[in-house]
Amino acid sequence: MSVEALNLARGQFAMTAIFHILWPILTISLAAFLLVVEILWIRTSDVVWYRHARFWSKLLILNFAVGVVSGIPMEFQFGTNWGPFSQYTGQFFGNILGFEGAMAFMLEAGFIGIMMLGWGRVPKGVHLFATAMVALGSSISAFWIMVANSWLQTPAGVAVVDGKLVVTDYVKAIFNPDMPWGVSHMWFAALETGLVVVAGISAYYLLKRRHPEFFVRSFKLALLMLCFVAPVQIWLGDSSGGDVFATQPAKGAAIEGHWRTNAPGTGASWSLIAWPDAARQANDWSLEIPGMLSILGTHSLHGQVKGLRDIPVADQPPMIPLLYYAFRVMAGIGFLFMVLAFWTIYAIGRARGRVDALVAQRKLLLAWVLAIPLPYIAVECGWIVREVGRQPWVVYGLMRTQHAASAISPTAITGSMVMFATFYVILIVSFFIFARRWLKNGPDLTLMPPPAEPIRTVGSRAIDY
Repeated sequence: MSVEALNLARGQFAMTAIFHILWPILTISLAAFLLVVEILWIRTSDVVWYRHARFWSKLLILNFAVGVVSGIPMEFQFGTNWGPFSQYTGQFFGNILGFEGAMAFMLEAGFIGIMMLGWGRVPKGVHLFATAMVALGSSISAFWIMVANSWLQTPAGVAVVDGKLVVTDYVKAIFNPDMPWGVSHMWFAALETGLVVVAGISAYYLLKRRHPEFFVRSFKLALLMLCFVAPVQIWLGDSSGGDVFATQPAKGAAIEGHWRTNAPGTGASWSLIAWPDAARQANDWSLEIPGMLSILGTHSLHGQVKGLRDIPVADQPPMIPLLYYAFRVMAGIGFLFMVLAFWTIYAIGRARGRVDALVAQRKLLLAWVLAIPLPYIAVECGWIVREVGRQPWVVYGLMRTQHAASAISPTAITGSMVMFATFYVILIVSFFIFARRWLKNGPDLTLMPPPAEPIRTVGSRAIDY
């Protein structure tokens, strides 16, 4: 396969993955948020929580629809653009994707209809169960997808037999070294995204002074959950970073612009900001904190951190400046959310629960509105670090990316890439049109909960179950 075709195939997969990941992360988090809201409604019988469930569920179904449609082209590429990869890894990688479809997507898709259309048609407990299954299905989906991706990062439980990878231990393959950190870090990133979106949209309505008594509830609930999620996510990011230095030293060195392995008994310096130059195998300039990289990467004062100069150039990740700054953008946004969440909790405390005092905090509310795109940027940067940092390997240490692509002409790949791009533009424009309509209409404050027992109709008569 030509270099041009390989780069086009990689670019196409990157484009579809970058677009698709925008939607599942909000589905995961909104489903969990709606489960909490519905539990609050059932426990308190407060009609406001019922109206919250109806309002936010509309955003969930809109997001879910785009996510399903956008994910199909991405998976088809394994059979078109990446045939050798699929043949080589199919016994494990293909099985895991099959598990995701059968165990997670079908569960989620099967119950989302009851969740959306079951109000008044099924008992409260059944509806709550459907909501729980949607939340569970979306989380299981994230689990299996991240298991598959983590295995590409740190393959385990397999052996090469006749040019193919054969699974020798499914438990080791599933619970590979990267899996605990990959799954948990991604799941909390999804939760954080949804909570910031809920808080940001609620802040938008508070800024506009539209239904403040209604949206102050979702604002406070999202903040309360975020005050737990944001610090945990920072801890998970730090822990997964340590795992990267142990299992993928080239990636770890690249995201930190670290070129020279520190001598025994000395700490590795951490570059707070720099410009890495792969051609010179050094940083053009760097602002460093002595010994800090050893603490961050190994949690010890003199832990040894392997530098890129001790790794063959052919095994070093490409686009090192992109990796370096994508990592810093991701981490910076994570810390920003934690600060913003606790600052807002402090401001709410000073307001002593008064809605008018909170609405008067215009700059604070505007900060939350402007924060809505940030979790998406952080997630995209995280995936850039994760995927570009694994290069030049598609299966780390076992299969290079250049050997994984199908022999397809650049013209064919370009044609399908243009088609996908056009399709995705139509999808995202359609999403924003419907989302704008949903945002403009706002919640229906006349909605009343369904009766304690559902009603069904036979002919023109209504009868109780």
